Amino acid sequence: MNRILISEIILYVEDQQRSTAFYTKLLRKNPVLNVPGMTEFELSQTCKLGLMPNSGIAKILSDKTPHPQTGNGIPRCELYLVVKDLEIEFENAKQTGAKLISPPEDRDWGDKVCYFADPDGHIIAFAEKL
Repeated sequence: MNRILISEIILYVEDQQRSTAFYTKLLRKNPVLNVPGMTEFELSQTCKLGLMPNSGIAKILSDKTPHPQTGNGIPRCELYLVVKDLEIEFENAKQTGAKLISPPEDRDWGDKVCYFADPDGHIIAFAEKL
């Protein structure tokens, strides 16, 4: 029995407004929640993408971990999105201003994938099954 009902991936970001604008363009959808301290995008019926400012999560983490600010620009996670049309997503990501890391390429795990980085250095992969 699966007890997890919804998944949310939360990225820690330097500038919530900048990241909200970036992901609004990249995902071509408006956030379902956008308040000071948290922005959420619905990726599917069971998965959301959250954006939380470094300063907000730092208050929760207190001195138990390094301050998230020290990781800005360093790839700390990968958002892997399987899509219907890779070329459309690839062109949209370029137009959005995402930093191209790797163009679409057939990968040995059975997907064609391209990689970008967001303004905070998080990696975004768009993939389609071969």
